[in-house]
Amino acid sequence: MEYKLNSSSTIPIHVHTKISNSPPPSSSSPNSQSQSQSPTSSAAPSPPPLPPPPVVVSPCAACKILRRRCVEKCVLAPYFPPTDPLKFTIAHRVFGASNIIKFLQELPESQRADAVSSMVYEANARIRDPVYGCAGAICQLQKQVSELQAQLAKAQAELVNMHCQQANLVALICMEMSSSSTQLSSSQEQQQHMMMIQPQNNNNNNNHVDMTCFIDDNNLASAWEPLWT
Repeated sequence: MEYKLNSSSTIPIHVHTKISNSPPPSSSSPNSQSQSQSPTSSAAPSPPPLPPPPVVVSPCAACKILRRRCVEKCVLAPYFPPTDPLKFTIAHRVFGASNIIKFLQELPESQRADAVSSMVYEANARIRDPVYGCAGAICQLQKQVSELQAQLAKAQAELVNMHCQQANLVALICMEMSSSSTQLSSSQEQQQHMMMIQPQNNNNNNNHVDMTCFIDDNNLASAWEPLWT
């Protein structure tokens, strides 16, 4: 091949081309192409998972009243839920938040719920009765218990008395029944005896001879005496 340059002279350039005798590569069949493309099409990337919705944790009633941040392991959160703020308000009014936290930290977790209930009860009693507090409520309850015990003893005594009266009444009824049965048996025996005696009397009456028709000898002499005179 010859290339012309700007000048009129020409420079021969020889280009060696290598001709291979191997057959040209055969084009891939459409089936193989579809097979090679199917894994990529089947393994399509899945969309990324959606992030979980944010959980809004409301602070406990204690932290809300104290206006502080409620941490994850708040000591007061399990016992003062946000739905019952009055519970912490009453306890805080009498004991104070620092004392409540100190009490709960000194106790095991199994006893903290009972301790909170006791503190709330005592605070309520102290607010109702500032002088005696829960001691006044305890004395009143003890008085009620003693009154109920006296009423119970009285009722038990009345019950015993009623049992005795019932026993006496049953004994009296049994005695009357026995006496009536004996009287009935004696009356029956008398009737039977009378029934046995009546036939004998009838027989005696039948055998009896009327002797009035016969006159005694003395009576006969006295009867005829006037005639002789």
